[in-house]
Amino acid sequence: MKIFLDTANIDEIKKAMDYGVIDGVTTNPSLIAREGKEFIPLVKEILSLVPGPVSVEVTATNFEDMIAEAEKYAKIADNVVIKVPINLEGLRVVKTLSEKNIKTNVTLIFSASQAVLAAKAGATYVSPFVGRIDDISGDGMELVDDIKRIFDNYAYDTEIIVASVRHPLHFVQSMLLSADIATIPFSTLGKLLKHPLTDIGMEKFLSDWEKVKK
Repeated sequence: MKIFLDTANIDEIKKAMDYGVIDGVTTNPSLIAREGKEFIPLVKEILSLVPGPVSVEVTATNFEDMIAEAEKYAKIADNVVIKVPINLEGLRVVKTLSEKNIKTNVTLIFSASQAVLAAKAGATYVSPFVGRIDDISGDGMELVDDIKRIFDNYAYDTEIIVASVRHPLHFVQSMLLSADIATIPFSTLGKLLKHPLTDIGMEKFLSDWEKVKK
């Protein structure tokens, strides 16, 4: 399973890339706004740091303007993926961009039927938001399982990005369900390494090392 970092923060991206485990980055308007920087220069900097796919979301709401935005962003670098919301206009955009060989990531997926329509329209990726489903007492990982089974049944090439990952269990469940990608915030990346027995073991090793005559 590939790991994408869900952020627009340059420092977080640099640190995560140094760890050698990040395959791409996903952004959204909220993450971009949080950085307080000019949009295009920030996107260009992210693209220069990340050799893998970088999702950049359109903010227009009608077909013509979404296409114009998408084509503008796609010209910045070869690894740009256009993030498109799942609605009727979005499906038109995905179909058109697919015909132009521009990769797309259909976002805000909350049902298997949405994922199927996105795949049929030609989406490169679909992003089910598991954490947000859990937030309203649903089962986000059950949705991932449903989408995976359907995509396998009909041999769709569209990849599944498990998004809105809240904690390490979501990450592990994503792998158990054979999801293609999990996109995680930087804080969750650190949590994947945490284990009390690891901490205890390190403390023990260091304590014993202090007793060794140098």
